Amino acid sequence: MVRSLLSFVRRTGPDRRFRRLALAGLLVVGAAANTAAQPVRQVLVLQSVNRGNRVIDEFTGSFRVELDRRVDNPVNVIQVVVGPVGFGRASEHAVVEYIRSGFTDGPKPDLIMTVGGPAAIFARTHRQQLFPDTPLLLGAVDRRYLGDAPLGDNDTAVPVDNEFSGVVDGILRLLPQTRQVFMVLGSGQIGQFWHRQLEEQFRRFHDRLAFVWWDDLSLPEILRRSATLPDKSAIYYVTFGTDAAGAAYADDRVVADLHAAANAPLFAAHSVYLGAGIVGGPLLPIEDLSRDTAEVASRLLNGTPPRSMTFTARAPGLAMYDWRELRRWGIPESRLAAGSVVRYRPPSLWSTYKGTVLSAAGALAVQSLLIVALLYQRRARQRAELASRKNLAFAADVSRRQTMSALASSIAHELVQPLSAIIHNAKAGLMMITANRATPDAVGEILSDIESDGAQATQIIDRHRAMLRGRRLDTRPTDLHVVLQDSLALVAHDMRARQIEANLDFSASPCIITGDPVLLQQVLVNLTMNALDAMADTPPERRRLSISTDVRAADVAVSVRDTGTGLPPEINGNLFTPFVTTKPHGLGIGLTIVQMIVEAHGGRVSAHNNPDGGATFTVTLRRSETPRGL
Repeated sequence: MVRSLLSFVRRTGPDRRFRRLALAGLLVVGAAANTAAQPVRQVLVLQSVNRGNRVIDEFTGSFRVELDRRVDNPVNVIQVVVGPVGFGRASEHAVVEYIRSGFTDGPKPDLIMTVGGPAAIFARTHRQQLFPDTPLLLGAVDRRYLGDAPLGDNDTAVPVDNEFSGVVDGILRLLPQTRQVFMVLGSGQIGQFWHRQLEEQFRRFHDRLAFVWWDDLSLPEILRRSATLPDKSAIYYVTFGTDAAGAAYADDRVVADLHAAANAPLFAAHSVYLGAGIVGGPLLPIEDLSRDTAEVASRLLNGTPPRSMTFTARAPGLAMYDWRELRRWGIPESRLAAGSVVRYRPPSLWSTYKGTVLSAAGALAVQSLLIVALLYQRRARQRAELASRKNLAFAADVSRRQTMSALASSIAHELVQPLSAIIHNAKAGLMMITANRATPDAVGEILSDIESDGAQATQIIDRHRAMLRGRRLDTRPTDLHVVLQDSLALVAHDMRARQIEANLDFSASPCIITGDPVLLQQVLVNLTMNALDAMADTPPERRRLSISTDVRAADVAVSVRDTGTGLPPEINGNLFTPFVTTKPHGLGIGLTIVQMIVEAHGGRVSAHNNPDGGATFTVTLRRSETPRGL
């Protein structure tokens, strides 16, 4: 087999670029041949363009991950770029021969899949030469590339309908004064194809908009012009690849440079560009498309006949927008369609809750002054080692600078929960008043909640003052089930916003311990919020928060389990060390506070990764006899 491939490489002539690619293919196919004895499924992926097209890159990467999850046997994916960028000036016949020669002495592909329109056209044109008995799956292909020609009996497709004109409708909805749209779509074959298609689609806007096509410009010229666009303009990014000067550019660079230079908002039709600089709109979900295509590919590999599977072209999904871009271009959210999703929205406290924020800042300032005074009086104890944080004199056992930072940060960290509850209640009251639906009972209930949360914040401050002064905890018989319910109520809003479900498995026996309910509540809130943060990148359908209790003869255990990314190995052994964190904007003291409070109650806290993903934190405390009345 290797000799056959070497012979083919020699026959390619003086085209060095083609020979280099052929040699690379030889190595890939040779590696596959070495493992032919194993039950490995061979999947030949024909790509339209080389790396750099963000849509195709995201689709291909997600597809390979999803396919591995769905197919039991190992899968060997062989990717070949069949477009002109991949093979230079080689003819299509030479490309076909190159592909066939790679399988001369080894197993034939179990599946051929194309990615993108040009690859689909290539595969259909040369279907009889490209293993006609092997199933062909046309993936990530716009229905326009398929035309009216029917698919063969051994072929199927998962098509899409990009509906590029829907993005223009979205532009007019958000910016009804728009008069010109500047089209960025590159000068290569894909750009030329979509130029023709979109000119026809956009005819219905001729009385409202003027479309300016930039496919005859170099990228530097496009960036120069985008900086001085007239008022009432928008930029529509379709694709790029190569510019009029023949230079190739990756989508990531082009979009980033456009976003930085342009004086008009940027729009696109695919979900992969949300967060990279576009405003948003009805976007085609590439991750969902790759998941659907991987499902079809796995069925084909398992023997399902291609002709038995037909699919409707996937259309753009829910409208999604970047809050930062809406704000940058002064677009009010009232113009968004009902049900639209707004992402990247930071918490906005100052503009809406100025009074509450000032009150909280004043309380923090007073407490900071108190901390400074206490630290000044206890400078003699600054030489204590880091292990002294295990007792309630944590503030006076570390250096002056570290102690000030840790205590100020801890109070701010723990006050977030009651202050957030106050803010949400105040917002609900304002909404009811604005909508003229405020009743005395409803307003009274909201004010009662605010008063309760304010008292909670005061108790937190008092508990920290008690720790500084070395007083004993305010311990009493406490039902941990009640503390758990109160803690979940504090984070209920965050759980709904993040689409996280909670599974509660409480012991049937009373879960009674002797402790301070306020500090124990802070422990459970900290662990719960850490679990929510850990599931930020988990798909919504897999986000689960599980809380269970286990009442034993001598102690009780509370476990908080998530389905997030788990604990990274680099923090092994330092999980409860102050200022160690894996969060981009974390303080690194939440788990230190948890350990300090638990050990003050004579308990212990531990953590481990779950075999099926995520992590579990377990708090173990001494059990108390059930007092009368509980």
